[in-house]
Amino acid sequence: MTPILVFSVITGYFLLLMAISHFTSKQADNNTFFTANRQSPWFLVAYGMVGATLSGVTFISVPGEVGNSHWSYLQFVMGNMVGYAVIALILIPLFYKMKLISIYEYLKDRFGKNAYYAGSSFFLISQTVGASFRLFLAALVLQIAFFDAFGIPFWVTVLVTIALIWLYTFRGGIKTIVWTDTLQTTFLLLAVLISIYMITEEMNLDFGGVLSTIKESELSTIFDWDWRSNHNFFKNFLAGMFITIAMNGLDQNVMQKNLTCKNQREAQKNIFWFSIVFFLSTMLFLALGVLLYKYAADQGIAIPERTDDLYPLLALNYFGILAGVVFLLGITAAAFSSADSALTALTTSFCVDILDIQKRGEKQKKTRLLVHIGFTILMFLVIIVFNAINDSSVVSAVFKVAGFTYGPLLGLFAYGLMNKNAVRDKWVPLVCVLSPIISVILDFNSENWFNGYQFGFEILLVNAAITMLGLFGLYKSRPISKEID
Repeated sequence: MTPILVFSVITGYFLLLMAISHFTSKQADNNTFFTANRQSPWFLVAYGMVGATLSGVTFISVPGEVGNSHWSYLQFVMGNMVGYAVIALILIPLFYKMKLISIYEYLKDRFGKNAYYAGSSFFLISQTVGASFRLFLAALVLQIAFFDAFGIPFWVTVLVTIALIWLYTFRGGIKTIVWTDTLQTTFLLLAVLISIYMITEEMNLDFGGVLSTIKESELSTIFDWDWRSNHNFFKNFLAGMFITIAMNGLDQNVMQKNLTCKNQREAQKNIFWFSIVFFLSTMLFLALGVLLYKYAADQGIAIPERTDDLYPLLALNYFGILAGVVFLLGITAAAFSSADSALTALTTSFCVDILDIQKRGEKQKKTRLLVHIGFTILMFLVIIVFNAINDSSVVSAVFKVAGFTYGPLLGLFAYGLMNKNAVRDKWVPLVCVLSPIISVILDFNSENWFNGYQFGFEILLVNAAITMLGLFGLYKSRPISKEID
């Protein structure tokens, strides 16, 4: 693909996003930015959330990872489905009953201000790092595909991409995101479908042939029952369930979209239908992975050392212009659909949880705008730091450590929902800080300490359990004054 073609594709894509922003941000105020006036159609939210959930990392990594772990990722997604059911049946009713803007307001009512600030702060840290990491990957793709050809430095690429996100989100906020997510989901799924079509054409396979190829491939093995394996079914299933609860149900970025639905019932329908479409979409990515490896073997194409490079290599160099264009749109959509909503969620959480923006009267809109600009600059700086480190293992480690911050959130909400005991609120932040530190130490030393056992995603549960244990240690005999059913 020529740089001019890449530029044309990206420019056309962002013009579409700007057009959506223009129509969705008319007469927008803070309520529009934070909650979309709670008027979003549930089916629109459900469809759009697929693209936001399938990030740029997933878009590239899942097909390539098939060569390493086969279809074992589907075990994790099965757990996701149970997690989404918990969100729909337990968390959605709670959040709608309390009429929350930020879901961390629950922690203030349940425990006190210190727990509230701790929960919100952990979200702000993890979301800033996570969103910046995902946008860093998207910027790298654009750098290689276009900006390198003109000698433009990476920091300019990052500045342009993040400025574009700011431009189409700063007025309409979550209302704009709900609509742009539908466009991004469409491009993402279209990229997968066209890639599958191009492979089947090259290999002269009809629909039945595709099914047979996937069914007969050893790469399609789903279940792993070895208890020592990182891909063990029970580990993956439980991890999928609790990670979904923690990183979706307790994440302002995701829940803010669910809370834009008109009422609790529509929000629950949104979750159930979204989870079904998400499951089917994941199967498409896994099927694509099998076909990619089959195509590469038949054509004598060497598999890249990094399996993440397999899909980009074939889509941009072997499947033709149409597949290359749609792949570029897909990876851009997948990366930006998570980054743009993260920027909006960070602004919402900081304004509501930290600044208590409702008390600022006529200055609310100005405050929100300044916070939005502030987080845009912060994400830019974090991405520049990632690039300066220039060590993928270090960057991945930073991203992994950020994931540990969801453990305290899971522990806080689980403790709050499972009993009605009060705690010594002033010590809650200390518990929330110590829990991920202890979890990181356990994760690092698990092989030596536990007879070769390696933690996988289940370290999140250990993290949450440590948090809950700490909260039990902060028990107060006096019951909480405000009961939350």
